[in-house]
Amino acid sequence: MDTRTTGHPPDGAEDAAARAARRREQRGWYFYDFACSVYSTSVLTVFVGPYLTSVAKAAADPDGFVHPLGIPVRAGSVFPYAVSASLVLAVLLMPLAGAAADRSGRRKPLLALAAYVGAGATAGLFFLDGDRYLLGAGLLIVANAALAVSMALYNAYLPQIAAPHERDAVSSRGWAFGYTSGALVLVLDLVLYTGHESFGLSESEAVRICLASAGLWWGAFTIVPLRRLRDRRLPRTEGAEAAGSGWRQLRATLKDMRRHPLTLAFLLAYLLYNDGVQTVISQASVFGSEELGLDQTTLITAVLLVQVLAVAGALGMGRLARAYGAKRTILASLALWTAILAAGYFLPAGAPVWFYALAAAIGLVLGGSQALSRSLFSHLVPAGKEAEYFAAYEMSDRGVSWLGPLVFGLAYQLTGSYRDAIASLVVFFALGFVLLARVPVRRAVAAAGNPVPERL
Repeated sequence: MDTRTTGHPPDGAEDAAARAARRREQRGWYFYDFACSVYSTSVLTVFVGPYLTSVAKAAADPDGFVHPLGIPVRAGSVFPYAVSASLVLAVLLMPLAGAAADRSGRRKPLLALAAYVGAGATAGLFFLDGDRYLLGAGLLIVANAALAVSMALYNAYLPQIAAPHERDAVSSRGWAFGYTSGALVLVLDLVLYTGHESFGLSESEAVRICLASAGLWWGAFTIVPLRRLRDRRLPRTEGAEAAGSGWRQLRATLKDMRRHPLTLAFLLAYLLYNDGVQTVISQASVFGSEELGLDQTTLITAVLLVQVLAVAGALGMGRLARAYGAKRTILASLALWTAILAAGYFLPAGAPVWFYALAAAIGLVLGGSQALSRSLFSHLVPAGKEAEYFAAYEMSDRGVSWLGPLVFGLAYQLTGSYRDAIASLVVFFALGFVLLARVPVRRAVAAAGNPVPERL
């Protein structure tokens, strides 16, 4: 094995102290998932969509429209449009962060900045009340963009802290940590929300506390990875001198990716199917509350079910990947995603049991498809360009995932039906499946100059 491309010696040559240090760093890495996943779960998936929509409706005219900058927008479309705008902002910021990290080798200060900007904006959602939908949309845009930037920097550590044969397992454990924290905080949120009167709180105050506490959690547990991860000053790679700005770096990265067309082909497939995943995650609560008429307690319980089963799903699909390969396992998950959306279109209104069944299915495939995509991509990244390439990956993960929320929002804007909006997402999974199936991943790993694992 050529150890120059992995940063790790063969297992037999690695002494016990080095292995212990690597395991300690991996455990610290897991904790950023533990820290920030609460935002994705409690804020983005459960509370902020329905709550921001209700605030926008309070500010709407008699026809149900608000008018930011004089533009008529249906109140129910404010949330998906804000998510879409946040991801456009992330596209502008991630090349800057990736270029700076790869040039300096100092990811931790940038990770800390992005994490605490996001945590601060999330905590600021406590002040979302009355008809201040523009405040809520603005804070959501900042928090979501900051999360995307921080995840690009965080993911770029994976090739450095895990040997090739470990990455599926390490990535899956990271997602499992995230879903564990999401479930734990959702239990606390459920207690607070359902018992808000006994705590002397209004329903609105309970929701705002749940939103703000996610920001405090994010900030508090970010301390663990910042203490345990270490920066590595990497040798300059070709094209690094040309990276005088984030946009110049983005052009250089895309130019470099043209030398690795199979890596680029994987990113295109991932862009499509993950766009669908991210949109389902962010819009599920709005679909449940507005289209199916489900109350907030049902939605919280359903998302809690997703979190619990996603832990088992992430770890279980990691084991399947060891037996059948990551690519085949991801393809199977995409087929299941398509079936889930088709079932969602026909869900009867006011029937929580069917919504719970759908949530259970989502939980079983969600963590695995995300974790295995991350670990598979880590094999396709040329050595020394981790942050740069993972910035592009994160654009596909969140930064270019503005298209799904935009399609969802437009479908609702044009039809007034969230069922039609959810059905519109099937195309992302179907096209992603076709494109991923066509990527020869073993050749892609070799073309990136990395050792090819026994099973992919």
